[in-house]
Amino acid sequence: MSGDQKPRDDQPKDARPAAANAADKHASGAPWRNFYGRFKGKTLKDSQKRYLNEDLASLSPGAVDWDVNPDRTPLDLDALFGGRDVWLEIGFGGGEHLVHQAASNPDAGIIGAEPFINGVAMLLGKIRKAGADNIAVHPGDARDLMDVLPEASISRAFLLYPDPWPKARHHRRRFVTQEHLEPLARCLKPGAVFRVATDIPDYVRQTLEEVPKAGFEWLAEGPADWRKSWDDWISTRYEQKALREGRTPHYLTFRRLG
Repeated sequence: MSGDQKPRDDQPKDARPAAANAADKHASGAPWRNFYGRFKGKTLKDSQKRYLNEDLASLSPGAVDWDVNPDRTPLDLDALFGGRDVWLEIGFGGGEHLVHQAASNPDAGIIGAEPFINGVAMLLGKIRKAGADNIAVHPGDARDLMDVLPEASISRAFLLYPDPWPKARHHRRRFVTQEHLEPLARCLKPGAVFRVATDIPDYVRQTLEEVPKAGFEWLAEGPADWRKSWDDWISTRYEQKALREGRTPHYLTFRRLG
């Protein structure tokens, strides 16, 4: 599951064997999760390949994948970030927002999840340039990461310009369904902030319908609040594309109840 809008197709990246067992799980016990989209786009530059080879492993948040953590032991976030507040960005695209937040908030540790390897490589280059030391990177499905995040461990979460899946029959693939929001809610501390940005009006509608059902309240003080970007916002390349194409950004802020 990815956040920022990236190249995609309509075929699930499932790769399950023809004879999947009756429980619909891997032999390891991992659930089969369809992934809709592409893991890789254009050919990586030599510098990007170098970033992946030299930097990615050292930025791991810990054992996330089923093959290395079949018991789904929770990550040790205190060891990872030295007791700092931990934030989560779901689908960080090219990483500009994540690095901006990390540089602006050195007292927070930020985990980014992104399966699109070109985006991961772009982020690694930005981390090198910024010299940020409070970022961890999961180059895969955010759902696998949420499996192993401790309960009530995340202080802030971001979902920025997620894949809109505009066709009605594909709306169940959107992140803002209970299948994804309930695990996110489990990971968030009471009072944690969840920010959503999108340029798709129907995605706004679904977000406002579904997020409160998962135990959140919308922090809107007036009817035009959604037009105002956050004070610490940095416009992403996906937002700039939306503006060029005449679409209006919407900024939604929620608070985890409890």
